[in-house]
Amino acid sequence: MKTVHVAAFILTVVGALNWGLVGLLQYNVVESLLGTTGLANFVYVLVGASAVYIALTHSKDCKTCKEK
Repeated sequence: MKTVHVAAFILTVVGALNWGLVGLLQYNVVESLLGTTGLANFVYVLVGASAVYIALTHSKDCKTCKEK
């Protein structure tokens, strides 16, 4: 499960950075690399699923949450 958590975390961070760039500079890294293809849409789905996974498993994995 650690591998899944790390992959989900990385995808979530990449997605967040991409949206930050879209908001600040109107530059979409995913579309720049993959175009507006089905593959880009698949990446967006993976990023969304990763965010859901991180949100649902956060309290179990978070050291700060365990201290309380």
